Amino acid sequence: MSPGEARTVGSAGAGRGLLVVGDVVTDVVALHGSGLVHGTDNAARIRSLPGGAGANVACWAVRSGCRDVALLARAGAESADWHREALERAGVRALLAVDAEVATATVIALVDAAAERTFLTDSGAVLRLATEDFAPSMLDGTGWLHLSGYLLFAATSRAAARLALRTALERGIPVSVDPASAGFLAELGPKRFLEYAEGAELLLPNADEARLLTGLPEPADAAAELSRTFPRVAVTLGAGGAVLAAGGAVTGRVRAGPVREPVDSTGAGDAFTGGFLAALLAGADDRAAAEAGCRAGAEAVATVGGRPST
Repeated sequence: MSPGEARTVGSAGAGRGLLVVGDVVTDVVALHGSGLVHGTDNAARIRSLPGGAGANVACWAVRSGCRDVALLARAGAESADWHREALERAGVRALLAVDAEVATATVIALVDAAAERTFLTDSGAVLRLATEDFAPSMLDGTGWLHLSGYLLFAATSRAAARLALRTALERGIPVSVDPASAGFLAELGPKRFLEYAEGAELLLPNADEARLLTGLPEPADAAAELSRTFPRVAVTLGAGGAVLAAGGAVTGRVRAGPVREPVDSTGAGDAFTGGFLAALLAGADDRAAAEAGCRAGAEAVATVGGRPST
């Protein structure tokens, strides 16, 4: 198989479904038109929306044509029903573990006039996803497992994510990992992250995450280097599209989709991942999958919040 060609997913007869093991988050999105002035009021448009990297990926995968998508995540009792209903309206089977002690994760997303976002994150119940929340039967009918890298940043959720990864590999189901956060990745350390993600077929970092993981300043060089560890790598470049690598070399570059009016970049990377994985499960090669991911990412940038508009 040459680099960039599609491999057969779900080779153990698993199916064409996608299981995402990740997070649900309550997003408080504040769109402000100019630089923030410290110590006084700043006018903004503020909305509370369902989000979370894993949940966003699942919703965008459905939006991109994947008919069988499930999400395993942990939510606080105070908003679990709201999150479950939002996921199910989007066509995602919600496998939510309910935490009676800790609230659902909350992110305050400060979005400036250029649609760039800065996050304030309270991880809440996300990092309490436990091994007992995962059951091997969740992989029945699944052709691909996707892990949100957020889970790798704490011991409890990391154990759950690693269990899901090992179980998928034992069943011949390929796994992808999204590093999720350059800030948290820097705290954890690149070496430890790469160790925890070992065994994944596909890594999906953004440019900042790829640089952190390799120490290389150019995203294309970083993508090539990462593909010595992971068989396939897709690095997202925002308005620059994406670069693909396999076997230690760049195998393709894909342009970003056109965006007439950028509104909010929250979830654009999640949209890329959802579109990419949906295309892979439909039989696309990596380049076509990246093109589908870029189309979803462009749609996300024109939408407030991290999920497809309904």
